[in-house]
Amino acid sequence: MSVPGSGLPDVLLQALGGTSPSDREVRRLFHGRGGCTPSWRHLVVDWYPPLLHIISYADPGEPVIRELLSQIPGHVEAVLLQRRDLADTPMTLLRGELPQEIFAVEDGLRYALFFDRDRNVGFFPDMRVGRRLVRERAAERRILNLFAYTCGFSVAAIAGGASQVVNLDMNRNLLQVGRDNHRLNGHDLRRCSFLSHDLFKSFGKLRRIGPFDLVIIDPPGEQGESFQPHRHWPKLLQRLPELLAPEGEILAAVSSPHLGRRFLANQFETSLPTAELVESYTAGDDFPENDPDKGLHLLWFRNRNRNRNP
Repeated sequence: MSVPGSGLPDVLLQALGGTSPSDREVRRLFHGRGGCTPSWRHLVVDWYPPLLHIISYADPGEPVIRELLSQIPGHVEAVLLQRRDLADTPMTLLRGELPQEIFAVEDGLRYALFFDRDRNVGFFPDMRVGRRLVRERAAERRILNLFAYTCGFSVAAIAGGASQVVNLDMNRNLLQVGRDNHRLNGHDLRRCSFLSHDLFKSFGKLRRIGPFDLVIIDPPGEQGESFQPHRHWPKLLQRLPELLAPEGEILAAVSSPHLGRRFLANQFETSLPTAELVESYTAGDDFPENDPDKGLHLLWFRNRNRNRNP
């Protein structure tokens, strides 16, 4: 549905009109990928004040770009288009100038953004609910953050009073961004560690520095040979009890057009049946999904097996 005289969906136009020069916090303005506006599945719009980031998974066409620019309020200082349908995912500055430093601000915490080096920009707005959960439940806990990326969960955990967070990711450069994110928020880096290792070759090391009260698992949907969901989720879950403290908890996430909550729940039922589901979450109202099984799903488990492997 669209506003008369405009080809753009009214939900997008209303969201654009609802932004303000006083905005500080990141927000998804339009989540076309959820399929609730079928003709606009290819479009996502994120608001990183004062920058608007438009992501398109198909050629949006010049008429759409012109109409969109005409509807963007003047207080938006820069408008950036990313073409995710093209191999090199090029970014095009449509209006204004990029600030020298750009941050995502969420619940008062800052996260560095980069628009020049990767398909992703260093921050996933749909994971707000996950970062909030970790922050709320982190106090005095030892936490293992797997597939840490730029350590958003770690930042939230330290802000919530975690005693120690171990971040593991194969990409050393992304972990360096994670260190910078902690510095941005004035955190004591002695409470964090950063391991650039292949998880599936590192269980021995992790077992020696464990056990952990909470393990966070937020892998990519699929990443070449390094992570294939149907192959690697079972391998990971079968080894997880080695790393958990008695009554240890697990926050597991899946976000993929092809996988959903049922997939993740089935992995636990098959490969870690001692894990009891405590609660499940989605990304929230800013991320509507036509298929309730798809989109981001977060499952919080408590592992009832008190006996860790030696």
